[in-house]
Amino acid sequence: MRLTVAQALVRFLAAQYTERDGERHRLIAATWGIFGHGNVAGIGQALVEEQHMPFHQGRNEQAMVHAAVGYARQRNRLSTHAVTTSIGPGATNLVTGAALATINHLPVLLLPGDTFATRPADPVLQQLQPPSAGDVSVNDCLRPVSRYFDRVTRPEALIPAALAAARVLADPAETGAVTLALPQDVQAEAYDWPEEFFAERTWHVRRPRPDAAELDAAVRAVRAAERPLIIAGGGVRHSRAEDALRELAERTGLPVATTQAGKGVLPYDHPCDVGGIGHTGTATADTLARTSDLIIGVGTRHTDFTTASGTLYRPDTPVLNLNITGFDAHKQAALPLVADAREGLTALTEALGDHRRTTADWSRSKAEWQRRTDAAYAVPDEDARPTQTQVLGVLDTLVDTRDILINAAGSLPGDLHKLWRTRSRDQYHVEYGYSCMGYEIPAAIGVLLAAPGRPVWALVGDGTYLMNPTEIVTAVQERLPLKLVILQNHGYASIGGLSEAVGAERYGTDYRRRTDDGSFTGPPLPVDLGTNAASLGMRVLRPRTVRDLREALAAARAATDPTCVYVETETADSVSGPPPAQAWWDVPVAETSTRPSAVKAREEYDRHVTARRRHL
Repeated sequence: MRLTVAQALVRFLAAQYTERDGERHRLIAATWGIFGHGNVAGIGQALVEEQHMPFHQGRNEQAMVHAAVGYARQRNRLSTHAVTTSIGPGATNLVTGAALATINHLPVLLLPGDTFATRPADPVLQQLQPPSAGDVSVNDCLRPVSRYFDRVTRPEALIPAALAAARVLADPAETGAVTLALPQDVQAEAYDWPEEFFAERTWHVRRPRPDAAELDAAVRAVRAAERPLIIAGGGVRHSRAEDALRELAERTGLPVATTQAGKGVLPYDHPCDVGGIGHTGTATADTLARTSDLIIGVGTRHTDFTTASGTLYRPDTPVLNLNITGFDAHKQAALPLVADAREGLTALTEALGDHRRTTADWSRSKAEWQRRTDAAYAVPDEDARPTQTQVLGVLDTLVDTRDILINAAGSLPGDLHKLWRTRSRDQYHVEYGYSCMGYEIPAAIGVLLAAPGRPVWALVGDGTYLMNPTEIVTAVQERLPLKLVILQNHGYASIGGLSEAVGAERYGTDYRRRTDDGSFTGPPLPVDLGTNAASLGMRVLRPRTVRDLREALAAARAATDPTCVYVETETADSVSGPPPAQAWWDVPVAETSTRPSAVKAREEYDRHVTARRRHL
């Protein structure tokens, strides 16, 4: 069959499927694209020629990757989208999204155009042309953030490259961003392709079972422990291992704390759920971690927020890690249990038999934390301007198991991890592996495409909104009922608080006019993000008080068109603010300074850093 390289690739992708537990999914459900000279005549023409691939028109290359990743996470990594861009700035704009996908182990296929393989002119437009290497283009910056990278410089090279790309995308232990760089001349070149290249392929998504020796060691560790604690991460969700985790917890009586990616694997009111873990966690979970004599990690990477920068667990507390990747299973100098989360949990439960812990429970501590959550959500005055936590509290009264909340950056991840009462396994969608400002709006579009009919909320601060609002236009174009909540607090509030804590005195974190002395300490900038959202096609609601906010959020939830709730928030106080961090986070402070704030911050830093656990 004679087709161009681009036509052949699109036809190939349309015939790829994944299968797990007897359910079949299309591997590449759609393609996002922004066209330029590097892809318009190749992939662009192929999408017109080959009508088997749905297409979404993007406005920003990074945002297209975020949308694809949001879709992939909602589909449990069994289906994703492709993203095509031109060579040059369109391609380099993919890097941030690719890093986010790879860090979070979420599949996305990147198809950036590339400079000419045949080099008819040298240099061509947007060619990097490093003097020491003739085969390097700007696309090479995608290598370190891709799980698989290839440059297709000959038509016949597409066959092994495409097969390798599909294999990595469908492999739960390897998946992440996959990049196929496509020189623009090769995209348009014709070739006689074998028919079998376009045959439907189903990639089985494996569920590896634990090794018998590793399982025996894990069982011995659990039986020997008096105060074990399970820390559940995103791998539990990706594996759909929630039921297996619940059965293990209920049979053994073990408490379950959750990372940002794992929150929701048990509903908030399940007796074994003790809330978020680490720097943004609950007092209940962090106290259990400090006193535990065995940490059981399930599908977690043990990031610094989870471990409180290595200070949360006692130095002599062993760690048992159940993870599908050997790399993550061996972290924390751990006892590894390399397996699919569901298979590993099931095997562990069966092997433990009637084993059950006998130490006192944590119900009183959990009840106290719920009272602290109620206090943070409390509204003494319905006619006052709401705080950020009051916004969350009002939303908490409106949602049910169908709603999905999306966030990634600022102070909201901390507030949500500590306070949000998650009602379903996929309600909580906080991207904290890369904590990427600008993720929320495009990711919400991806989730809306993956879960049509469900209320999807993108929660953003003003700083995050300004990073990446362009895909609002896509939501309007696709008639997607995006529910956007913009919290206007005039600056980078989260980093402002951190800046103050580390002695940097909130320098450069507020959105204010520059004064005569050169500092940014003048009045707040006259920025109206609500008007901006309206100019992009959204319906905008402007609540002034908590009472107004209740009506606006209810209206947004019922809306069938893209709707924004734009709210000026009040600074939190002791009456309605989030509880402080329950564990430390390592942000190094200036070792020497003439400013008292930095000197004091360094003293506090030196006090905490001595508790860090060292690993071999």
